[in-house]
Amino acid sequence: MRVGVALAVLLYAQAASAQRPEIMLWKVAGENRSASVYAPTVKSPTGKAPLVLSFHGHGDTVQNFQRNGLHRAFPEAIVVYVEGSSLRVDGYSGWQTEKGQDHDRDLQLVDAILASMHEKFSVDDGRIYATGFSNGAGFTYLLWAERPDVFAAFAPVAARLRPSVVPKEPRPVLHVAGRRDPTVLFRDQQEAIETARRVNGLTDKGESCGTGCTLYGASTNAQVIAWVHPGGHEYPAGTSDGIAKFFRDHPGKPPATAAVK
Repeated sequence: MRVGVALAVLLYAQAASAQRPEIMLWKVAGENRSASVYAPTVKSPTGKAPLVLSFHGHGDTVQNFQRNGLHRAFPEAIVVYVEGSSLRVDGYSGWQTEKGQDHDRDLQLVDAILASMHEKFSVDDGRIYATGFSNGAGFTYLLWAERPDVFAAFAPVAARLRPSVVPKEPRPVLHVAGRRDPTVLFRDQQEAIETARRVNGLTDKGESCGTGCTLYGASTNAQVIAWVHPGGHEYPAGTSDGIAKFFRDHPGKPPATAAVK
């Protein structure tokens, strides 16, 4: 009995150790930047791992945001929780949401992170994803517009699209929105969802994929899923599990067949 307990404790300790992130550093545009990098704990059958870049909200930190547990929901992936820049006018950490803003330092950071991940891991280039919350979700949409050839799918949570951000290449999108969001108004999030549908060439009325969930383009490679919850500006329980499933279900970049009108 004691041997069994000791073994259980050892296995738990090993699992906990495996979940400890590595802190990686970059110097971009004269600023020291960092991220918490979780290596896969489950081996991919192909030998190459998916890669997810995750961006916290305005004023948040990686230490807090990684508690959403995306790395636990997607254990076969490399999950990178990126720290936002603190060199902003308001003094709070965050992200650019338009091209040219802050001298594109966050876009430069993403380029640097991608290069480092390819040096450190065996990355599946067809399964690179971006997700974020609030300001970080706005940056996620910017990545769709500015780095579409890199990412296979996007999962913004509580986001809107700035007028200057114009995605042109179809990509799967999961947008999580709170109907009572006082920070990013629901109507603005609806506009972002409609833009995603338009870019992906989806004109169908959609079908239910669960409570508050609507799937557009079920038979296409560039689906849009809108998950609308009754809450406010939040990262609802179950979001990380939903994002992990969405990314697993979209393992490659779809062909750019839909035209933006």
